[in-house]
Amino acid sequence: MRVDQHPLRQRLKSIVKLPKDDPKAKAFYQRLEKSVQTRADRVAQLPKPKYPDDLPVVQHRDDIMAALADNQLIIVCGETGSGKTTQLPKMCLEMGYGTAGFIGHTQPRRIAARSVASRIAEELDSRVGEAVGFKIRFTDQVSDRTHIKLMTDGVLLAEIQTDPFLNRYDLIIIDEAHERSLNIDFLLGYLKQLLPKRPDLKVIITSATIDPDRFSNHFDNAPIVFAEGRNYPVEVRYAPIEADDDDDAELGIPGAILGACETLLTERHHDILVFLTGERDIRETADYLRKQASNSRALRGVDIVPLYSRLSNAEQNRIFQNHSNPRIVLSTNVAETSLTVPGIRSVVDVGLARVSRYSVRSKVQRLPIEKISQASANQRKGRCGRVAPGVCIRLYSEEDFESRAEFTEPEILRTNLSSVILQMAAMRLGSIDSFPFVEAPADKFINDGYRNLQELSALDARRSLTQLGRRLARLPIDPRLGRMLLAAADEGCV
Repeated sequence: MRVDQHPLRQRLKSIVKLPKDDPKAKAFYQRLEKSVQTRADRVAQLPKPKYPDDLPVVQHRDDIMAALADNQLIIVCGETGSGKTTQLPKMCLEMGYGTAGFIGHTQPRRIAARSVASRIAEELDSRVGEAVGFKIRFTDQVSDRTHIKLMTDGVLLAEIQTDPFLNRYDLIIIDEAHERSLNIDFLLGYLKQLLPKRPDLKVIITSATIDPDRFSNHFDNAPIVFAEGRNYPVEVRYAPIEADDDDDAELGIPGAILGACETLLTERHHDILVFLTGERDIRETADYLRKQASNSRALRGVDIVPLYSRLSNAEQNRIFQNHSNPRIVLSTNVAETSLTVPGIRSVVDVGLARVSRYSVRSKVQRLPIEKISQASANQRKGRCGRVAPGVCIRLYSEEDFESRAEFTEPEILRTNLSSVILQMAAMRLGSIDSFPFVEAPADKFINDGYRNLQELSALDARRSLTQLGRRLARLPIDPRLGRMLLAAADEGCV
């Protein structure tokens, strides 16, 4: 097994002159035999994948596998719903990966890690926890028989602290890289440093068709494979909410959604995916639509289904089950890229999202509601048009759309960097100034992060990690909250 190679190589140096009946030599050979047998068992248990013919990424299977055979890292670019997330791990299995170590497969959200693991396991005629497993915070369904391991990017970052060379992995897939979350950007920088030291490690980065050249340039012109397929046309309609100001417009959102859904249902453009800003808005809109159903002929017999990260497993599974009634799925931006909701023929987009943003002045990380970028709007539009011609109704004007930013600002350019700096210090990765980020953060955010950690006594005056800082780095929460917990523990309060 790959995880045994380095320790066995080191131990071999110390026992090479010992007789075979020496206890240390016996222990070495026993571990070696066990590792070889484990690898052989995993090869024998390797599932034989089958592929659905209707997914664009499957049509490019030969190109993807050839590129991966010839390169240490490749970028696979395709629209959400093209099959990248579910089919790429199966192609890696077919090439023999997942035997000496895991095929690691990261997702930005827990709901995606769990649902994707279930989907791939189903396609491999396996159960979750066997050939395919997942690991998220507080839940670990990975076994010795697991070949494909789904996890959040935060879980992989945490594993780096105890396995800096990622020796548990044959291959790593970084999914949804275009989201440019803080964790994803940190992983991409870390992998750039690691790959020369792990020439046997293969990496696949997947992205929607949003600026893939940026990732290619970051990894020294890595090859890009475009997994494009046939999409049906999507008609875009603009239906701005009439209001005197933004507050009035926000109050008018449920009524505007009702009108848009009635129009689409009357035209038989269902199922409908509605993008909202958060769980509270989803619940309020669901209640509003249910109350109006008795007065609306179009809404009669329509199922109202919520979708957000904190849903229970049963409610999440409901999204992917077969159904006979038309559905209106009310979702956060989790359905923008991470999940493909089956059967969607139309989209209603309010054009807003909650965005994590840090204020250096007030030292507060906020979640204001902001206008989404053109790229995000087009991602949302692309959720329909997979199975038939679609319709996307935007509850804002075309002029508003044209005035928006082209791309969403990466999280690393608008967030508190204390956690990143602390983790880098714990992993001995050097200064954040020289770390190979895809896009370097501003100096004011870097300096603010250092100041915060010094105020918490996590770093000393020379920016070196303190003993307290080591304890803080082991807590998967904001350093300020972690400092409170450690102080409470020291005082016997927890």
